[in-house]
Amino acid sequence: MRILVLGSGGREHALVWKLRQSQHVEKIWCVPGNGGIAQHAECLEGRLDDVAGLATLAERLRPDLTVVGPELPLVLGIVDEFTRRGLRIVGPTRQAARLEGSKVFAKEFMQRHGIPTAAAYGVYDSPGDAYTALCAVDWPVVIKADGLCGGKGVLVAATPDEATAFLARLMEEHEFGPAGEQVLIEEALAGQELSYIVLTDGENILPMVPTRDHKRAFDGDRGPNTGGMGAFSADGLISPELEEEIRTTIVAPTIAGMAAEGHPYRGFLYFGLMLAEEGPRVLEFNCRLGDPEAEAILPRMESDLAETLFAAAEGRLSSVPAQWKAGASVCVVLASGGYPGKFETGKKIKGLASAGDATDVVIFHAGTRRDGDDYYTSSGRVLAVTATATSLAGAVSRCYQVVENIHFEGMHFRRDIAATALSSLAAGD
Repeated sequence: MRILVLGSGGREHALVWKLRQSQHVEKIWCVPGNGGIAQHAECLEGRLDDVAGLATLAERLRPDLTVVGPELPLVLGIVDEFTRRGLRIVGPTRQAARLEGSKVFAKEFMQRHGIPTAAAYGVYDSPGDAYTALCAVDWPVVIKADGLCGGKGVLVAATPDEATAFLARLMEEHEFGPAGEQVLIEEALAGQELSYIVLTDGENILPMVPTRDHKRAFDGDRGPNTGGMGAFSADGLISPELEEEIRTTIVAPTIAGMAAEGHPYRGFLYFGLMLAEEGPRVLEFNCRLGDPEAEAILPRMESDLAETLFAAAEGRLSSVPAQWKAGASVCVVLASGGYPGKFETGKKIKGLASAGDATDVVIFHAGTRRDGDDYYTSSGRVLAVTATATSLAGAVSRCYQVVENIHFEGMHFRRDIAATALSSLAAGD
């Protein structure tokens, strides 16, 4: 099997790393890839927003399967274009990817199909109307840009000043371009968040192990939102009863609803959930594997990822069993100084060779450039260090042990990944 992977971050490195373990895979390309991905795949130039160009490249390479990492090509309709050209690809169509591409569409879809979610105050396409709406909300309130903003288009605002400043950035300063021209304002939910990701062929559903990510930049969930500073997965993260409720009241109605509306959903579907007192509620959909959730999930996967994705693309996912490694995994993201704001690149990374020798640790490259035997930073999120162990405490300890041996100028990371879960375990909750 020859596979083309699209993307350049830690999620794509995790996909390539896992696909490389399959006995069925003889060749992997990655567009555009990064310094770490180049260890496992042939990296080729290409722009992820150039759907036609990527399809033309695939026609030349003739892969047996194309796997899409990030959301942008999916929202732009890459699955439609590949399918039109007779190229096998796993992922949602442009219409199905609106679950992530438009927060307004997603909210209205959930309302149509009775999927539990936060109550909406309204949808606004003028700053004046949005400011006026803030006079009649309960605080805190959630403000969401309608379109894609790289994980930075949502704010839980505690005060009117915070909310109006964010609305100004979205709707008047156009910080995120057209993505912020329309906004959704909704109630804020209380509880613990959960990332619940499934793979589906449009009918059958294969759940991934549940994970929890950490979006804020600094310890204690302080600072601005980021693309993700770490994630963890562990046996017992949620009860079997809660997982069954999530599948029955959220996952199944979503898949059935998309099919009923004429846009069957195929590929990875990420349910960002709030485990509220009244039950699980959908905060957001993502039309792909999460990042850094993928870096926590795939090291626990014991079944063949290539075989599984191929089955999903062909509509026979029910024929492939899923097997998972018992225990836990913890992923800590190492970021450039200043991230998620302004940051410098080109910093030499030290300690990778010794840190990468451990069998229970994998270092996924999120933003690196390779020059000879050396690696340099090339993005905001640089590395995702993942450790697996038989217990969550063991995985946390092992992960941070390795992190302490890696250095680059300005490097920062959170030191409290999974700390709340560990405290709950210690308290017997």
